[in-house]
Amino acid sequence: MQIRDLPYSDPGDPDVRSGPRFLYWLGRNQLAGQLKSLSWGLLHQLGIAGLPVTVGLAVQAVIDRSGGRLALAGGLIVALGVLIAVGDTMLHRTAVTNWITAAARVQQLLARKTAELGSALTRRVAAGEVVAVSTGDVEKIGWFVEALSRFAAAATALVVICVGLAFYLPSLGVMVALAMPVLALAVLPLLPRATRRADEQREKAGKATELASDTVAGLRVLRGIGGEELFLGRYRRASQEVRRAAVRSARMWALISAVQVLLPGILLISLVWYGATLARDGRIDVGQLVTVYSAATLMLFPLRHFEEIAMAYSFSRPSAQRAVRVLSLRRSEREATVEGVTPSGDLYDPATGLMVPRGRFTAVVCGDPDEAGRLAERLGGHAETEDPEAEAPSVLLGAVALDEIPLDAARAAVLVQDKDPVLLSGTLQELLDVPSSGLVTAEAALEAAQCGDVLSALAQASPDNDGDPMRTRITERGRSLSGGQRQRLALARSLVTDPEALVLDEPTSAVDSHTEARVAAGIAKLRRGRTTVAFASSPLLLDVADRVVLVHEGTVVAVGDHRDLLRTEPRYRAVVTRETDDEAAASAPDTGTGIGSVPAMKSTQEIEERA
Repeated sequence: MQIRDLPYSDPGDPDVRSGPRFLYWLGRNQLAGQLKSLSWGLLHQLGIAGLPVTVGLAVQAVIDRSGGRLALAGGLIVALGVLIAVGDTMLHRTAVTNWITAAARVQQLLARKTAELGSALTRRVAAGEVVAVSTGDVEKIGWFVEALSRFAAAATALVVICVGLAFYLPSLGVMVALAMPVLALAVLPLLPRATRRADEQREKAGKATELASDTVAGLRVLRGIGGEELFLGRYRRASQEVRRAAVRSARMWALISAVQVLLPGILLISLVWYGATLARDGRIDVGQLVTVYSAATLMLFPLRHFEEIAMAYSFSRPSAQRAVRVLSLRRSEREATVEGVTPSGDLYDPATGLMVPRGRFTAVVCGDPDEAGRLAERLGGHAETEDPEAEAPSVLLGAVALDEIPLDAARAAVLVQDKDPVLLSGTLQELLDVPSSGLVTAEAALEAAQCGDVLSALAQASPDNDGDPMRTRITERGRSLSGGQRQRLALARSLVTDPEALVLDEPTSAVDSHTEARVAAGIAKLRRGRTTVAFASSPLLLDVADRVVLVHEGTVVAVGDHRDLLRTEPRYRAVVTRETDDEAAASAPDTGTGIGSVPAMKSTQEIEERA
């Protein structure tokens, strides 16, 4: 895999049983790249290993006053220098390629999972953790994949050098061969503590990132209520905790580095002392001593890769575990088994009993806004329960369960617009260029969403658009627009798609009452004959709906039109008119059972039959 070939056409199906298994899966999927990096690494390391031999030959040639052998040694040194330069260059190239391609694979997997789960992702995993995984954790995972092949080359080179020295000069070579495993494994007892401290640092950093992202997202509200300094103080404390944890972690890694310097230094001192004694007694030549000493000195370079791979694994294992925690999330426990199905018909949620007849505009009223958001997501095919071990019943469109069909088909059939839709940066034309049936034009959708003032503002926003609002660029998340303008543009985008069923969660919460009445009428007119669900509590929108459903404590308890429910259903009236408890008690009919005595029913069919 080359960098120019990214992104992957298919990043694959990852092994998400554990962090180490995920790292193994990544390495296995980049086996060709790892073998290339290993080959170039061996060339580089063995080229370095050959230098002591040629240096020893050169020193001995000088002592023996042999010009021919000195010239031969010089030629070998030049050749080895070329091999080292080529090997190092290509090793760096292939290793960085492994790093970038591994990181790209993980990012594609995360992007695919985010698209699969949608807004349900942030309800299962903290937003700050998702950000941490997709940025810092991806780099750490890539680092381990990149370091693996260089470590393998270094370990192979060490084995070859130790065996070669043992045969070349047993009196000193055996000493070096016995010392190398001790030097390589000496830091192992320190690694668990270093790993724990690194994990603590990353955990605190993740919490600080989550706090920062939540603060930035709610900055406007915080400034409005004067809570900016409060959250700034919280972030200062969190960042100081991260700093202290980072210092503790750095101290442990500094100790490991010190051990990696101290022990090889002791080896070299011992080697020089013992080798000099042997040379003085005439048992070895000076050139042999120089060869062994040079080899032992150069072995310290590949030995550093043991420390690096330990650090890379220590940092990447928890990062991989966090990535696995996100990638292991599933849209539902069921498998998407129904292929080639284009579902249509009534939209029905067995969990609440909510029935949305095909081709009608249904408004849903929930006293709890969070409950409305969860129900909207469930209608889009994201079946969830409070108990993760329990299996939520699937929403049906016609006779087809939405979580038993491919995700693309479910998204095409039911589109959910949440209460805080996101506008990506780009022109208005690009914003409205979405997969659609082709039956609703952008002009019709913008008119229904009452975007006339938005178009006028966009036409004047940039001198480069020749007065065409469709060519005006919208900043990221539509920050240059007001909340109401963003909401109406997002509504227009949803209307353009013209899905089989459109679910809108508070589509008019950010606009004034006059605009809201026109938007509600525009939705009803444009979506006439199409299935539409709007979660709202505004009388202006409820009054134009074909039917209104009241959901109380997770169950449908009343169905009718807006005006009838105002007269007959106290709980509906309390939500829509924002009655206080005293006002609700005063207006409730004296039935002997008190307010809220309307019996809960399991489905809208039962309610309509009783009506």
